[in-house]
Amino acid sequence: MPKKPAKTISIIELISLFFTEQKAVDWLEGVRWGQTPVCAHCGCVENINKSKSKKFTYWCCNCHKQFAVKTNTIMHSSKLSMQKWVVAIYYLLTARKGISSMQLSKELGITHKSAWFMLQRIRESCKQGHFKLSKVVEVDETYMGSKEKNKHSHKKLNSGRGAVGKAAVFGMCERGGKVKAMVVEATNKESLQGTITNNVEKGSTVYTDGHRSYLGLQGYKHSTVNHSAKECVDGMAHTNGIESVWAVLKRGYPCQDFERRVPQHER
Repeated sequence: MPKKPAKTISIIELISLFFTEQKAVDWLEGVRWGQTPVCAHCGCVENINKSKSKKFTYWCCNCHKQFAVKTNTIMHSSKLSMQKWVVAIYYLLTARKGISSMQLSKELGITHKSAWFMLQRIRESCKQGHFKLSKVVEVDETYMGSKEKNKHSHKKLNSGRGAVGKAAVFGMCERGGKVKAMVVEATNKESLQGTITNNVEKGSTVYTDGHRSYLGLQGYKHSTVNHSAKECVDGMAHTNGIESVWAVLKRGYPCQDFERRVPQHER
C-alpha cells in the first residue's frame, strides 16, 4: 500500500488561522488543556478565574498564583506574541534546510537575539522522549562536521581524512514511524549494539549496512545490505529511510552550525 504524503499547510493558510493573538492563544489552550484551564503551578482545575488586570492570564484560587498557557512551556516568561511563536515553529518544522536566527528575525520582524532565543527553545522541546522503536527499524551512523580541507589552518587536526574531527551520530528509523538520533562517543560494537538494545524493542526486525559493529546482534531479526558491493536493496532490507534522514539533517547543518558560532555578546 503506497504511503500517503504528509499533510501540511501553506504559510498563507497558517496566518489565516491565527490572524489574531486571541486565535493563537485559544488554539494552544485547546491543545494543552482542552475545554478547562489547568493551573500550571498546582494542577488544580477548579476555582480558576480569568485575570481582570492581565490579558490571557488566569488566577488560581487554590494556590493563589497567576498563570497563562505559556507558563512552564518553552514560551515561559516570553514577551513575544503567540502568533510569532506559532510562525517560528512552522518555519523550523517545514524548512527542508533549516532556518537561521538571522533569517527568522527578518521573517518575524524581531531582533536577532530574540530569534536565537526562540530557535534554541524550540529545538530544546524536540528532545527525544523515553519511547522505544519497534516492528521494522533501519539503523545507520553518520558523521557531522566540517571537512578538514575547508578549515582554517590553525583549526586543522592534520591527522587524517574522512571522519577525523567530526562527531559520530547514530540514528534509528522506524518505518512509517518515529526517528531517534543521538551523538555517540564511539562506533564500536559495544556502543552501537548497546544503543540499539536501549532504544529498539526486542524481537523487532533491524536492517543495517555491513558495518562490522553490527555483527552478532542478539535479540533481533537482523538483515544487512552490502554497500561496499554497491548493493542498496536486498528484498525488504535497506537503509534508505534513515539515509534520507541524514540527507535532510545535513542540509540544515549549516544553519545549526551558524547558531553555534554566534558570538556570546550577540545572544
